[in-house]
Amino acid sequence: MAPLKLNSKNLSQIATASGAPVQIPTYPRGDAVKEGIVHVGVGGFHRAHLAVYVDQLMQHHGVTDYAICGVGLQPFDAGMRDALNSQDGLYTVVERSAEGSVAKVMGGINSYLFAPDDREAVIAKLAHPDTHIVSLTITESGYYYNENTHQLQNEHPDIQHDLHDDKAPHTAFGFLYHAMDRRHKQGLNPFTVVSCDNMQGNGSITRNMLVSFARLRNPELADWINTKGHFPNAMVDRITPQTSPADKVGLAKDFGIEDSWPIVTEPFMQWVIEDHFCDGRPPFEKVGVQIVKNVKEVEEFEKHKLRLLNGSHAVIAYGGQLSGHKYVHQVMENPLFRKIVWQMMQEEVKPTLPVIPGVDIDQYCRTLVERFSNPPIMDQLPRICLNGTGKIPQFIMPTIAEAIWVNGPFRRLCFTAALWMHYIHGVEDTGATFEVIDPMLDELRARAKRGDPTELLNIKMLFGDDLRKDKRFMETIATALQQIANDGVLATLPKYID
Repeated sequence: MAPLKLNSKNLSQIATASGAPVQIPTYPRGDAVKEGIVHVGVGGFHRAHLAVYVDQLMQHHGVTDYAICGVGLQPFDAGMRDALNSQDGLYTVVERSAEGSVAKVMGGINSYLFAPDDREAVIAKLAHPDTHIVSLTITESGYYYNENTHQLQNEHPDIQHDLHDDKAPHTAFGFLYHAMDRRHKQGLNPFTVVSCDNMQGNGSITRNMLVSFARLRNPELADWINTKGHFPNAMVDRITPQTSPADKVGLAKDFGIEDSWPIVTEPFMQWVIEDHFCDGRPPFEKVGVQIVKNVKEVEEFEKHKLRLLNGSHAVIAYGGQLSGHKYVHQVMENPLFRKIVWQMMQEEVKPTLPVIPGVDIDQYCRTLVERFSNPPIMDQLPRICLNGTGKIPQFIMPTIAEAIWVNGPFRRLCFTAALWMHYIHGVEDTGATFEVIDPMLDELRARAKRGDPTELLNIKMLFGDDLRKDKRFMETIATALQQIANDGVLATLPKYID
């Protein structure tokens, strides 16, 4: 039987057409529900994370006033517009594990707006009284946040455009500003702005950048946003590789569904969010979201995740790419990589982490190793290697800095940072070349020297003086980089394993 095109009309057939059962939404959609959430930046992660929680709320708890309206701001979002609009907002999430695959059709995204088609429609939707939450996955670059000064990049051409153009905003902050202004004039509450991007202090950053933007245009509105608006901090986690053509073929073959843009992900999913909403929220806790009281609690979960998961991802990704691997699970099949990941987590990262009541760090580490080793996910290394200047200073260097303060161990962490410094050259140990994608690539390559980390470490917006002034750190990372440059990754690895 030919696969069925995914749309509302075919849902009942899709549920029973294949030998493998498929979960479908059986709740009201369309005009029968209210769109209480507008999500800006509908990509793979959003559709595997927040949109899944919303689907569960609608499916199992009868929530009808927090369906999602997706929004795409950039020209490249046209593909998502076409995919979702042709499928009535429906898409498939395929959860893969060693036990097999499970397919679920998601219906939490009720509509989609493409800003380049109609920017006013997006502003009107954001300003609508039914909109209580505006969530974001716009990547680090979408926040125009200067990591060095912690200020808005107000001289950036995109920001300058939105500061002076009242009719055609380009950035998320331009749209948020106009919608907040409209709500203020209408006597409505601000909507809660929820960042779902993988950044430390994502809610605080979002607040500061939006208020800074608004202050440059209308100080009174900036004060209103800052006083009345809520921007909860959150930690998000779910490994979501890019969808491949093979994923579409496999979905059609195994489940009989023709989906133009399905999502393949792991069974694990986590969202920890501060209970700080100014215009209501759905009962997220009913579907497993961890609602915490304050930003300190979010930061504790976040530190666990960033230093253990993302820090381990760094040694896997940069080491794996340099040694000729393609996927995360392939790297973890190598006992040398598996050992360095475990030993780095246990001996160097774990001592820097806060104790969270009810959280077993050792069990969390074992879960991470299991997730990294999941072959069906086919998580590609280039996805994790992407934009290292936004990752190494965030996931690796703070742990090293804490180890410096207490004279703790950091050899494996330094080895990981050295892997990235060598990766910048874009050459595998075999001599094969690969593409390096990073917004600072030109400067990185101008400074990168084989076996010598000094010039890279002198980039002050990435690395602090506490690192450069510490003799033990400088000697340790220089040794690691020299060994990698001279002998290659696989020959160097045993020197960092006990």
